[in-house]
Amino acid sequence: MTKPKRQTFSKVKAVKANARERVGTPPPERVLPDPKQKRAAKPRHKTTLADLLSATEHQ
Repeated sequence: MTKPKRQTFSKVKAVKANARERVGTPPPERVLPDPKQKRAAKPRHKTTLADLLSATEHQ
């Protein structure tokens, strides 16, 4: 059998572990919405009253 590898001490890991103990785990990552999809959802210009009236006449 082989010997288990010794863990080297890492200051960064020690500090993060200490912070998690005191404050708690950080919140999960939030995904930012895609700007292209956001633009596609909202039209750039609102429809005018004339366009709305002409659309109702054709139906």
